[in-house]
Amino acid sequence: MPRTANLPSRLHHTAYTTKDMEKTRTFYEEVIRLPLVATWSESDKLFGKVRTYCHCFFGLGDGGALAFFDQATQEAIEKRIEAAGYKDPDTFVLEHGYCRSVYIKDPNGLILEFTLDAPNADQIAQDRMADAPATLARWLSGDHTSNNTYR
Repeated sequence: MPRTANLPSRLHHTAYTTKDMEKTRTFYEEVIRLPLVATWSESDKLFGKVRTYCHCFFGLGDGGALAFFDQATQEAIEKRIEAAGYKDPDTFVLEHGYCRSVYIKDPNGLILEFTLDAPNADQIAQDRMADAPATLARWLSGDHTSNNTYR
């Protein structure tokens, strides 16, 4: 398939829920040997209420772990979403600080997240890689304080 500037550049991550983050970490990091490259401890108003959550990202060889775009591509996606008549609660934008995410439900009810990296994404990735194990340990011990200082 020919590559064009109008397509998302890559799959950034696929997110799943887990009942036990430590068992998940052990499996992916120690058994499968995917490195824990980031742990985000956050609290956001999502779907009508404040939700506190922890995201652990395990690295893949291609740099992936939903999609990173250049600004023009994300703007084009947002314009097409609006032109197609999608509105809240089908779509919303969340400024994470480390990325800008556009969320939309597809016709099957699946929530898609299209992200645009912050300009300093490489430094942020290094910061999160450096504190990923400690942040996860803190989260598992019950301290759910946000580590997102980028907003």
